[in-house]
Amino acid sequence: MIQIDIRPVWRFRAGTDREFDFQLIAILGEIDSSSKLGQAAERAGISYRHAWNLVRSWEEFFGVPLVVKEQGRGTRLTALGKRLLWAGQRAQARLAPELDNLAAEFARTLNDSLSEASPYLVMHASHDFAVAGLRGISAASRVAVDLQYKGSFDALASLRRGECDVAGFHVPEGPLGSLMARRYAECLPLAEYRLVSFVTRTQGLIVRAGNPKSIATVADLCRADVRMVNRQRGSGTRALLEFLISSQGLDRARMNGYDTEESTHGAVAALVAGNQADVGFGVEAAAAQYRLGFQPICTERYFLACRAMDLDSPAMKDLRDSLRSPAFLDLIASLPGYSATGAGQVVESFDSISTVPTA
Repeated sequence: MIQIDIRPVWRFRAGTDREFDFQLIAILGEIDSSSKLGQAAERAGISYRHAWNLVRSWEEFFGVPLVVKEQGRGTRLTALGKRLLWAGQRAQARLAPELDNLAAEFARTLNDSLSEASPYLVMHASHDFAVAGLRGISAASRVAVDLQYKGSFDALASLRRGECDVAGFHVPEGPLGSLMARRYAECLPLAEYRLVSFVTRTQGLIVRAGNPKSIATVADLCRADVRMVNRQRGSGTRALLEFLISSQGLDRARMNGYDTEESTHGAVAALVAGNQADVGFGVEAAAAQYRLGFQPICTERYFLACRAMDLDSPAMKDLRDSLRSPAFLDLIASLPGYSATGAGQVVESFDSISTVPTA
């Protein structure tokens, strides 16, 4: 099966043109985390000399330092270094899903024209770190996953229209989850479809490191001194936040930034990391990725839905085997706030999807 990667190109023009090396973003990120250039080079997979030359060459281009060395404090980023790091992280978080979707469409067109192409499952799913990891793991299995990111409700609509084989969506545990489960059940009758447990994950408030504004609850989004960033309409995370706001009788008009939308958890976290917002709603793993604070609000169960007649197909059996594989379990263990308890199990009814899964 052919797979395609599409990556953005930055071209700087300041008298002369120069194409940006995104390896610099990885180095700046590691320096920001560890304050050690040697450690940053090692984690980026390059030599110390190459890392230092890369930093210096871009300092010459900009005409100002990106990093400074201080006795006893190691290496730290300058103001420009921090802004460049934030811009790179935000671009990657915002563009990666869209570019992945476009690459998947191109790859599918090519693979469909190849008579001996490997089989694959078309998956439309709400953006998630575990879903992205599953695609990488499936590439080495008998049946690859052709993934496109869509909001939970859009993904389920694609499944009903026959545009995909698997749809991913998520539901919070507890009473709130029961309400959302009824909404999903209206558009996905289990007489025609089946649900497979995927992962559980923690959703909550992504805040700046140290939580300087002491943001602890959804009600704090109404404070005049708090700027938020929201997820896009149609996403399961946006629907969850809407349920929380309504259940507490909060006024959306009082929420500064309520109409500022991002399409991924990572993009929300990147805005908070870049001081463009004080808080966003998303998964704990996104907060950890940017070394931000996190205030847990609820635990969710993420499911994969398929047509009932496809549940026992070789492709779906292979997918369920992947969910029980050591590679997938190791992946989930590395994601803060995630658990693979019950992964691969078939769920019998919507009444049970908001309850805690069993191994």
